[in-house]
Amino acid sequence: MDRNMALEVVRVTEAAALASARLMGRGDRDAADQAATDAMRRALADVPVHGEIVLAEGSEEPPAFRVGEKVGKRRDGDADLEIAVYALEGRDACATGGANAISAIAMSEPGHLLRAPDVYMEKAALGPAARGAVDLRRTPTENLKRVAEAVGKYVEDLTVVILDRPRHAALIREVREAGARIKLIRDGDLAAAVSTCFPETGVDLLLGTGGAPEGVVAAAAIRCAGGEMLGRFVCRSEAERERLRAQGIRDPERLLTADEMAGGTVMFAATGVTEGDFLKGVVFTGDGARTHSVVMRAKTATIRFIDTIHHFTRSPNYGW
Repeated sequence: MDRNMALEVVRVTEAAALASARLMGRGDRDAADQAATDAMRRALADVPVHGEIVLAEGSEEPPAFRVGEKVGKRRDGDADLEIAVYALEGRDACATGGANAISAIAMSEPGHLLRAPDVYMEKAALGPAARGAVDLRRTPTENLKRVAEAVGKYVEDLTVVILDRPRHAALIREVREAGARIKLIRDGDLAAAVSTCFPETGVDLLLGTGGAPEGVVAAAAIRCAGGEMLGRFVCRSEAERERLRAQGIRDPERLLTADEMAGGTVMFAATGVTEGDFLKGVVFTGDGARTHSVVMRAKTATIRFIDTIHHFTRSPNYGW
């Protein structure tokens, strides 16, 4: 795939971000999610692809995108792509005015994005400088020592992002005992995982369990940025194991790499909804808004940050 379609779909994440940002801090996560989803669906209809949604948060509940949903203009000659969408990642963050809510999309040629159902995944995300330093079969203490050595820091100077959940109590305790700094987040581990690839964020590592679909989308971005993403499914019931088998995943305990989760000439685009570690949030002005986006492409390892000023009088259908 020679054409950088991520430059086309950044308009899609912009539309979703603008729509959901209008509801920032209003306390209604579902309304914000619906606004983002509706705007993304409308914008995707104008993208010149034969697209198929293969991964989407909450794909079993309206108004979410459905797995198997066809999107794009779908004209003769348009590229065949499979697409993973997060119209609004960090719904609670958007509803409360918290950090790191984003709209994101990843795409690749058919057969390259892992069909991950909405189950838990144990994850580790790290930037290019620490590639190869982490193994999920090691203890967090061992992994922290290896990351510190790889990036040339003391363990005490590392910053680890962990979702603030009761299930992470033992992990948080061990990371603290090892001496590393912790940034606990309430929401948005997709954005947090990607932030490990940008030194200016100060984030060295993401650890813990979270949604598997977020892990696949994060793997797409991290592949483009030259970092490393590792994952392993965490099944809490036989029903979840059956859901994985239905997607052709026979060995849930097998360690997955970013290449296995998001292979091919994968591309990624995201737009900030609220202020975050590597993307700024939407700022509304007198006659429009300003957005901050990132576009990445694995084939060329190109990363573009796009700062866009929108004039609603000239683009009245941006998200609402």
